Amino acid sequence: EHLFNLKFAAKELNRNSKKCDKEEKAEKAKIKKAIQKGNMEVARIHAENAIRQKNQAINFLRMSARVDAVAARVQTAVTMGKVTKSMAGVVKSMDATLKSMNLEKISALMDKFEHQFETLDVQTQQMEDTMSNTTTLTTPQNQVDMLLQEIADEAGLDLNMELPQGQTGSVGTSVASAEQ
Repeated sequence: EHLFNLKFAAKELNRNSKKCDKEEKAEKAKIKKAIQKGNMEVARIHAENAIRQKNQAINFLRMSARVDAVAARVQTAVTMGKVTKSMAGVVKSMDATLKSMNLEKISALMDKFEHQFETLDVQTQQMEDTMSNTTTLTTPQNQVDMLLQEIADEAGLDLNMELPQGQTGSVGTSVASAEQ
């Protein structure tokens, strides 16, 4: 039951991440329209909203990965418990078989014992793979200005009317035009 709830929570977080991605795209479209109308303050607000949605999407994905990792750990613990019980039964059977010294039974029990260890190895490897796949992401500081410039460049518009300080120099302009 807890395992199901963990998996459900991870899927819900993924859905929320996708929803934030859609909202980010909508905000980028609003940025483009505001820039085309020459309303830089509204464009800046939409850019801030787009950045916020992007960061939220990343955070949802990060949480989803963490919940998936916890679910994998729970699954491994449950399976290991089952394997441990099976191995205890095998050991008891081995004791009884060794007393009778029936070689066929001993061989069959040893095969079963080896199979239990192989299952345990596979599940341990799966847990390690899941844990190694969880990563964290970081985002740059000047995201709003970069996003505004990116949307303006895509739309073929000139953003030089109200650029923040530090981006109005002639060197920055020549570099930007050289990149284009």
